[in-house]
Amino acid sequence: MTRPLIRTMTVIGVGLIGGSFARALKGSGAVERVIGVDRDQENLKTALELGVVDEAAPSLADGVRAADLVFLAVPVRSVAAVVAELAPHLAGGCIVTDGGSVKDELVRQCEALLPAGVAFVGGHPIAGTEHSGAAASFAELFKGRRCILTPTATTDAAALQTVRRLWEAAGSRVESMDPLTHDRVFAAVSHLPHMVAYALVHAVAASAEEEENILAFSAGGFRDFTRIASSDPVMWRDIALMNRGPLLDLLDRYADELAALRQRVESGDGTWLEQFFRTSKRLRDEIT
Repeated sequence: MTRPLIRTMTVIGVGLIGGSFARALKGSGAVERVIGVDRDQENLKTALELGVVDEAAPSLADGVRAADLVFLAVPVRSVAAVVAELAPHLAGGCIVTDGGSVKDELVRQCEALLPAGVAFVGGHPIAGTEHSGAAASFAELFKGRRCILTPTATTDAAALQTVRRLWEAAGSRVESMDPLTHDRVFAAVSHLPHMVAYALVHAVAASAEEEENILAFSAGGFRDFTRIASSDPVMWRDIALMNRGPLLDLLDRYADELAALRQRVESGDGTWLEQFFRTSKRLRDEIT
């Protein structure tokens, strides 16, 4: 890359996602300077020491004044408040984008809050680990992973193209999706599995109260399945509440499937159970 796509990028929330985005874009030369803003000053200090950011801003306003692009990597229910606070301090032509996994309500809020001449582009990188903080970030997080952009009828075309190119520079395969469709899709493939993992840990922990050594026997299957229950509780609280409608629909559907499974186990219907497991195995094996 002969010259950067963005001169100055401000990352608000320099954790796993924000920090990794900064590392990837600095490493590829797509961004010249990164300013970090984070309410956790120790985390921001770590980001500066590790070279994740080039500067640590003392305040939100100071952090965004010189920004050509602002990347929001904060819990989704905090995004609107952050945008409302930073909006008066943005220069004309600035682009604001995010990495949140709920899009419909968030995109509508941000588009309404930003002044004329400032574009918002909703984004969701499909990448992550169960770890958090600047120290957990790494430049390769997004390589080969999808990133979903969620433009609307009012999204600025040039801003959308810039954000697309940035994610491609970070190594992502970029796709576009309507915000509400996005939320329905990810309620199914991401948000529901997290809710199930959290609930499973609670269920097994309750059994552990009766059989105190039960968790000592947890094998790879339990650990692998529940790994995502180690994810940031604040982030997942906000996702569950902000994507409440689509998530409730999926929770109800899952409850129906679980109830049917319980009934067949209780009745001893081995034929039904085998067919149920075979169908599930086939569907899972088809995932690439």
